[in-house]
Amino acid sequence: MRRTYLVAIALFAFVFSMSAQDRSNFKAGFSAGIPVGDAENISSFSIGLDVNYHWGVSELLDAGVATGFINAFGETLENQTEFEDIQFIPVAGSVRIYPTYHFKFGVDAGYAVGINEGNDGGLFYRPVVGYNITGNTELNVSYTAVENDGTFAIATVGILFLF
Repeated sequence: MRRTYLVAIALFAFVFSMSAQDRSNFKAGFSAGIPVGDAENISSFSIGLDVNYHWGVSELLDAGVATGFINAFGETLENQTEFEDIQFIPVAGSVRIYPTYHFKFGVDAGYAVGINEGNDGGLFYRPVVGYNITGNTELNVSYTAVENDGTFAIATVGILFLF
């Protein structure tokens, strides 16, 4: 557990130190979603914090790092079986392709560190489609998945702000 917190703190410190040099590529925001697939039976809703930092590789391509926090609320079944909240901190590489100024798509891929008890985490991937509402606000939709002896997946809608 201690190692999980140290990894998260180190990644946040790295992202924030990089944002002090060039704040135009640092984005943070919130997301909300509904579980799909295997996750439907054990979770009802999720919220998350998304943080990423991208470097411009070219006018059409950005690459960087992504992290955040995901909390999926546990479900109570009709037979009174209760599932606890499921929590992850993703640590991922990130790529975005910009076919136009307003439209983008990409993927975050890496490892999701499981925070709650009994959660080992797993392979993390998140395909994303985004739309720039304004110069500093992005609306996006994504499919967030963590693979480890099954797939824990969430269909999300999020909003990011450029800092």
